[in-house]
Amino acid sequence: MSGVGRMVRYNWPTYAVAAAALLLVAVLPWPWPWRLLAVPGGGCVAVSLVATWWVYDHSPLYAWRWAVDLVPPPRRYAVVSTGLDEISAALRQLLPGAEPTVLDCYDPVVMTEGSVRRARRINPPPDGALRAGPGAWPVDGGGQDAVFLAFAAHELRVPAQRQALFAEVARVLRPGGHLVLVEHCRGPATVAAYGPGAWHFYPRGEWLRLARGARLTPAGEAGMTPLVRALVFQR
Repeated sequence: MSGVGRMVRYNWPTYAVAAAALLLVAVLPWPWPWRLLAVPGGGCVAVSLVATWWVYDHSPLYAWRWAVDLVPPPRRYAVVSTGLDEISAALRQLLPGAEPTVLDCYDPVVMTEGSVRRARRINPPPDGALRAGPGAWPVDGGGQDAVFLAFAAHELRVPAQRQALFAEVARVLRPGGHLVLVEHCRGPATVAAYGPGAWHFYPRGEWLRLARGARLTPAGEAGMTPLVRALVFQR
């Protein structure tokens, strides 16, 4: 299934409501001022779908080679997800000689968004994934060469949970190890593409703040389209 197809499937109630509203405006005899108000709404939906296609279908995002090349080849690495694991299968192919640890930090009591539940139901965690909390991973300290967080950290909506997550990253990384954080960083491009939905994400400064608090040092950065950034930090 295409990236656009997956996003629509995970968020189908939102798109269904938008489509129904536009249909009602089109077929019912609303006054023209009300009809004109529907134009920005329809435009926002169309732009978000085009942006989703650009990021998830047109760009090489899901090849993940671009993210792996940001750090030295790890011998041991951890992949952390908070509902939907989008990267561990690709990393197993890209790093066949390395030892992965896959951590599932999804908590249905805290993460109540319907889109995450639907995504998880359609794409369950891989076999062997370990249940974990944001601040309690069943992983020994100081033994990981790299930690990969792909579109996961922003799902932790409570600041203390994000701080605990970064503290665990710092704990499990060996000295000199790297965190690769991939996120939609809220800014002009994401606001233009996703409208109010951009506030589901956090600005780049939030990730820099959390890294400083965990004593992780910026070590690189790369963009995959103007809508996705990978931030690299070193312990």
